Formats: sequence, structure tokens, C-alpha cells
Amino acid sequence: MSGGTASAAVPRPGRTKAFLRLVMIEHSIFALPFAYIASLTAMFQLDGTIHWGELALVTVCMVGLRTFAMAVNRIIDREIDARNPRTANRELVTGAMSVRHAWTGALIALVVFLGSAALLNPLCLALAPVAVVPMVVYPYGKRFTDFPQAILALAQAMGPVGGWLAVTGEWSWDAAVLGLAVGIWIGGFDLIYACQDVETDREIGVRSVPARFGIPAAIWGARACHAVTTGLFVWYALVTDAGAFFWLGLLVVAAAFVYEHRIVRPHDLSRLNRAFFSVNGFIGIALFVCALLDLLVRGLTV
Repeated sequence: MSGGTASAAVPRPGRTKAFLRLVMIEHSIFALPFAYIASLTAMFQLDGTIHWGELALVTVCMVGLRTFAMAVNRIIDREIDARNPRTANRELVTGAMSVRHAWTGALIALVVFLGSAALLNPLCLALAPVAVVPMVVYPYGKRFTDFPQAILALAQAMGPVGGWLAVTGEWSWDAAVLGLAVGIWIGGFDLIYACQDVETDREIGVRSVPARFGIPAAIWGARACHAVTTGLFVWYALVTDAGAFFWLGLLVVAAAFVYEHRIVRPHDLSRLNRAFFSVNGFIGIALFVCALLDLLVRGLTV
């Protein structure tokens, strides 16, 4: 391979930085804590010990898959993004990142995901394509259904299930309950997030719950999603015999949901970004910290 070809294949530092902005790498905070909760609970039930190597591979898997999903989302949606004033400054629209290099980053992330899944266990590798499919289908969802958030929920539900599979190599309905909770939670706050694009979506033909049914319906839908999420978290706590700290975490999460829906109302979206980024990031971290404390108090050893 010539030097020119090799340098073209590896993004320069500026391109790497642009790619990380493109995929909003910092938003991994929404999904990672719940994969950790599932993994650590599985370790507690298995032998009561934290397996740091497996936890590191879970991290690589999650970040790799999310990075691939975000990159593909941006690539597929670049023409839609160009027509929306809110998203017109994204890297693939402005030219800060070329489609070719976005695909390069996406494929590298996919290889990293598949490689780390293979290192975990055969079942993780065998099921890896199942996790990839909804990630690719989701950005197309807004073209053929008024409920693309349902596809997003399915995609996000994979994290906790995968975290449990990574440790045990076996299916767990307990992890499925947690995965369903996370999926419905993220689908719910994406309903809120989509409200800011209602007028543009209607003009350019993008389909969503707010565009089809209106902002009030979307807000009430999000409230229903988060009520169901809270119920599923309670179910997960019961089936895993969670202790006091986890239940304290659920109280914190419930309070955060109430706060989120008090600051975002159908006719007042001025604090939407605070609800989306700050509150939901806090929910993931708060529940993870409480779950970790609970497991440590109950005997999980480092």
C-alpha cells in the first residue's frame, strides 16, 4: 500500500475531531450506565465479583455500536438535515466532514463493535447483527412511519440485554425488562426532542408523532412512556431483589421525570434542551451510581 493511500485511509486529527462531533460521542452517557447496571447485576448473580476485562469490552461494544449508529444516521439524513435550520450546521452539511470519511469512521466503529463482541463470547457475536439492524433502520423510519421513536426504542433496548449476555452468555428476561425500560425511556424523550422540528418536518415531509398528531399529543405520549419506564424499573428491582440504594435511585429518577415534564409543556418548549440533555443525562448517572452502591452493599466485590 502506498503512503498516499495509507494516509487517505486514516482520518487526519481534524477529521477525527469532526467525526467525534458528528456522532456526538459524549451522548454515550445515555446508554452506557444501563449496560453497566445489567453487566454488574449479572456479575453479582454469577460469582459476586466485578470482571473488569468484560466490563471494558462492554464499554467498547456500546461505544462502537452507538458511534456506528450515529454516523449512519447522519449520513442517511444529510439531505434532510440540510433543509432544517436547526441541523443545517452539521458536519456533513457544512462540508467539515465528507461522506466518504463519515463512512470510514462508521465502518471502523462497526468492526470495533463486532471484534469486541467476538472477544466476549460466541452468543454475543452471533447476536451482534440483531443489534445492528434497528440502528440502520431507525433513520429511515421517519420516511415511512409516524412512529420512528418505536424503532429507536427497540435499538436502545439492546444495550442492557447485551450487557447481560456479555457476562453470562445466556438470555435473561431480567435484562429484557431493563432493556425495555431504557428503550421506552429514550423513545419518550425523543418524542419531546422531535417537538422542536414540527413545522420544518411538516414542510419537508419528515414523519413523526409531533408532526402527525401535534406537540400536545407528543408531550402526553412522552409522559406515558416515562410512567411506563418507571413501572418497568420497579419490575426490574423486584425481579433482581434490589436493595435500598436501588430503590432510592428509583425515587430520584421518578423525581427527575416529574421535573422534566414540569419544565417542558406543550406551549412552552423554551427549556427543552435542559430537559433533553441535562435531566436525561442525570437520570442515567444517578440510577447507575445507586445501583452500583446497592450491589456493593449487598456483597459485590471489586
